[in-house]
Amino acid sequence: MMRRGTKGQIVVDGDLFERISKRIDSYESDMVALQIGLTAIPALAPENGGDGEYKKARYLVERLTQMGFDNIRRFEAPDERVAFACRPNIIVTIPGEKRGGTVWIITHVDVVPPGEPTLWDHDPYEGYVKGGRIYGRGTEDNQQDLVASIFAAKAFLDEGITPGFSVGLAFVADEETSSKKGLVYLLGMEKKLFKKDDLILVPDFGDEEGSMIEVAEKSLLWLRFKTVGVQCHASEPSLGRNAFTAASHLVTKLGDLYHIFGKIDPLYRPPTSTFEPTRKDANVPNINTIPGDDIFYLDCRILPDYDLVEVMSRVRSMADEVEQEFDVSIDIVPVQAVEAPPPTDRDSPVVKALAGAVRKIYGVDATPGGIGGGTVAAPLREKGYQVAVWSRLGGVAHQPNENCIISNMIGNAKVFAHLFLGRTGENT
Repeated sequence: MMRRGTKGQIVVDGDLFERISKRIDSYESDMVALQIGLTAIPALAPENGGDGEYKKARYLVERLTQMGFDNIRRFEAPDERVAFACRPNIIVTIPGEKRGGTVWIITHVDVVPPGEPTLWDHDPYEGYVKGGRIYGRGTEDNQQDLVASIFAAKAFLDEGITPGFSVGLAFVADEETSSKKGLVYLLGMEKKLFKKDDLILVPDFGDEEGSMIEVAEKSLLWLRFKTVGVQCHASEPSLGRNAFTAASHLVTKLGDLYHIFGKIDPLYRPPTSTFEPTRKDANVPNINTIPGDDIFYLDCRILPDYDLVEVMSRVRSMADEVEQEFDVSIDIVPVQAVEAPPPTDRDSPVVKALAGAVRKIYGVDATPGGIGGGTVAAPLREKGYQVAVWSRLGGVAHQPNENCIISNMIGNAKVFAHLFLGRTGENT
């Protein structure tokens, strides 16, 4: 097959990917600049003390327009908790040569808070380059692949090449909290963006080699525990009931969940369900007061073998035992409860096409696997879409000094471009 390139020259089909690949290599400094520009604009959900993604989305639309993308749409989920009263989702499309499906790359604009500032070497919102990496909050999660998807598509515009499949880039809000103002909102619209024959890739999980294609997620259960006792002076503990002590005993008891729900499934990483205490809210501000209430949270990632109702029932029984032992009350509230969606077929077209692209770019045989859950693939799978989750990552998301390996950003852009061309094999 032959196609007409820039200035009317004829491009042989076999040369297309090499041309696209070289063009992506030439974008390195522009990709770094976009990363640093995005990093400078915090995009935190109101649950995390922020004002949403509006300013960052506005900057992104301005840059996309400057780069030559002319089919840009915004879908704004109402949210009165933020200053602009909405959470914007951005969709960019490029028509393809083939009729039928679209290759979608879905990334998210929001980030998590930076955490303790003293653990960072620099301001987390001032991106900088060092040792082949871009440092700053959001640079790996999820800006690495957000930027990679943009420049993979831009290479087709600049080369004057029509992609084999239509290209769809989705930059969604609210991934770090619930996706209700992001992908879930888009899926609930009357006019559907996605089709069942689309190839949908969510580059929001991966490993250092790019060797795993995530096709399944565990159920997700986040629990808030509020223990209420009686506050008193610390010198006279018999006058009160120490909520902190009772809660601490419950935290220890909850460790038994690992044994109670102890099945092993080698498809998943890790292969077991997990039950980890995480956030701890402040109780009394001074040292010499016994706290009358205490709040902590538990993050559970549960194999699909188990029903969340069964897990909740066992957790409640443990809390009942602590209530009786320490004469306190314990209220348990689910912050999130998401049953594992149906897995993606391991032989689905998106998995096969992605495996071929990864083999072509990185020389790695990527195989299907499962993870603990929490990507935006879940709501898509619940609606019956075949979705693959993949990226080549450094594995420092949510950490201090988060960074993106520049070579991964460029390599992943080539993987995305390979998909856009409609290629499925190593040698095409």
